[in-house]
Amino acid sequence: MPIGPTSSCPPYPSLVQEHLDIIGHLSALFPDKKLPITTSSISVKRPASNRPIMQGWLNLPTLCHFLLPWTFTTLHKTLGDPASHRGPNYLLPPIHEVIHSRRGDTTTLPCVLGTLPPSYKVRWSKVELGELRETLILITNGLHARGYGALGSRARMRRGHRLDASLVIAGVRLEDEGRYRCELINGIEDESVALTLRLEGVVFPYQPSRGRYQFNYYEAKQACEDQDGRLATYAQLYQAWTEGLDWCNAGWLLEGSVRYPVLTERAPCGGRGRPGIRSYGPRDRKRDRYDAFCFTSALAGHVFFVPGRLTLSEAHAACRRRRAVVAKVGHLYAAWKFSGLDQCDGGWLADGSVRFPITTPRPRCGGLPDPGVRSFGFPQPQQANYGTYCYSE
Repeated sequence: MPIGPTSSCPPYPSLVQEHLDIIGHLSALFPDKKLPITTSSISVKRPASNRPIMQGWLNLPTLCHFLLPWTFTTLHKTLGDPASHRGPNYLLPPIHEVIHSRRGDTTTLPCVLGTLPPSYKVRWSKVELGELRETLILITNGLHARGYGALGSRARMRRGHRLDASLVIAGVRLEDEGRYRCELINGIEDESVALTLRLEGVVFPYQPSRGRYQFNYYEAKQACEDQDGRLATYAQLYQAWTEGLDWCNAGWLLEGSVRYPVLTERAPCGGRGRPGIRSYGPRDRKRDRYDAFCFTSALAGHVFFVPGRLTLSEAHAACRRRRAVVAKVGHLYAAWKFSGLDQCDGGWLADGSVRFPITTPRPRCGGLPDPGVRSFGFPQPQQANYGTYCYSE
């Protein structure tokens, strides 16, 4: 039964001639291939009306419906399925794509070959979040390896066996968190596997003594580093929100976005809406000003409290006498998170703020129902009302 014309079919000769040209090009490009149809075997005649046409002729609508998919099928069969021509997959897919670690640990990023190519190199790199670039870490040919940059000086090949191309990172740092790529270069078809190194840690909001919304992106980044941290990523902020972080001030994240986590909706904090991570979207990194969300991880040393009624300068002296320094904000949060530090006394910190960590909430110790690090803000440095928290390695 003939197929009637449709309004969606392009006019002849544009579509028909275009696909006849494709067939002609295929015949010229692949003279040794036997194509199932050629331009000479197709005869097209425009029907005078919509009545059925003679047997052996194709009408225009029929050609429109069947020629285009046939053309691509022919091209696919002629050129072959790309997957059928792939060489062997030398790199085995990782069992775990996310590797968990802590600051200061030695961690291994697994990369294993299923078989050895005749000759090859393995290239390890780190994808820098928010900077759209990769940082080279190490290159090896299986016998010798060469490290590059600051991370390369702490990295080595594990070499557990002849197929092992795993990367070992010693003394993991906060900036080591992120996405890594193990790339096999063998001169024919390069392969790669991706892994994510995720540090266990804690996110804390931070603002300076002069008040909220004082940082542009670069100042926020520096402020976190000054407090023994780094700008948190969105994934880290989300994890902190699932663990109870509820904060009404917006802060910079490492990717350059500005967000804040809300568990309990309230009028001064975005009004009604579902709990979640509220977003201001991308902002001008130099002009716009907000707070910062910082991230820190486990400590190499420990934090301890020195009681007394001290000024800020006396707090520094008290820590020096104990061969320590006044703790930073990140030190206190890490001690609370990883060491369970619980102290119901406000103490000076290095930035001039006064805070105290609570693991077990109680009525006469901050009054809030959840664990956390409480803040008295930034008192006058001459006030002699507080002890101090010291940090010693």
